[in-house]
Amino acid sequence: MSIFFQQLINGFFIGSVYGLFAIGYTLVFGVLDILNLAHAAIFTLGGLSALWLTTTAGLSPWEAFPLATLFSGVLGLVLYRVAFAPLRRRADSNLSGLISSIAMAIVFESAAMGIFGARTVRFPEGMFPNRVWHFGSIILTSLQLEIVVVALALMVVLTAWLKHTRTGKAVRAVAESENTARLLGINVERIVSETFFVSSALGGAAGILYGLYFDALAPNMGHSIELKGLAVIILGGMGSIPGAILGGIAFGLSEVFTVELTGMSNLRDAVAFTVLLLILILKPSGLLGRGRVREA
Repeated sequence: MSIFFQQLINGFFIGSVYGLFAIGYTLVFGVLDILNLAHAAIFTLGGLSALWLTTTAGLSPWEAFPLATLFSGVLGLVLYRVAFAPLRRRADSNLSGLISSIAMAIVFESAAMGIFGARTVRFPEGMFPNRVWHFGSIILTSLQLEIVVVALALMVVLTAWLKHTRTGKAVRAVAESENTARLLGINVERIVSETFFVSSALGGAAGILYGLYFDALAPNMGHSIELKGLAVIILGGMGSIPGAILGGIAFGLSEVFTVELTGMSNLRDAVAFTVLLLILILKPSGLLGRGRVREA
């Protein structure tokens, strides 16, 4: 039983990071019906910029991490202006935007490689005190707890922003119908830009948390989470914020329990994606997804 609870803790931890990363995917998809495949590159740059701010710029983690998150949001604005905005009025904007985001992902990754080199880098040892608590044979670290709290707090703030703020309601209106939103006087271009900013800031925050826990950051680290993020939003339901959170936790739990039951880490992705396939066969819209007709 203690092994079960230990894996439950581990799965919930990594699942919260997956969920935070996937929210960025699903937020843009919910507004534009476009998959932003440069999101993983921004995830990487968020973690690497936090490292640079703490090591080279000499900032404390409390200063560096918010700045790195904001920097990721600014990268999202650049991404939108360069890769998506010029193509918005084309008939094939979805496909061309998808390809354009792949091109920008390559540019971002190349920039990261040029700045940091093709190597794994780490935060300075001892920068983050990590206490270890033992509850019988169950182990919980302060870093795990802090990462889960931060990830869940960001998810709660995003949900509250979408539901209770004027801008959040405008985002939901644009997601339903751009034409109707314009008739209501909403500045659609501004709302889409803000959506990219928030989405990328969340992606960068996820990159910081991921790099903190595994203590390993590299220019290509986004590759390991990109397909998982896509799987999470499909599992939870395309365009559903609660679905992304639930899907991330479910995906994380499936990974750790697969390793525990089989003793082979190389099977965890195979089992997780098999479960995803079965869910899509039984419920194509995902766990919390719903079919809707977009009018713009």
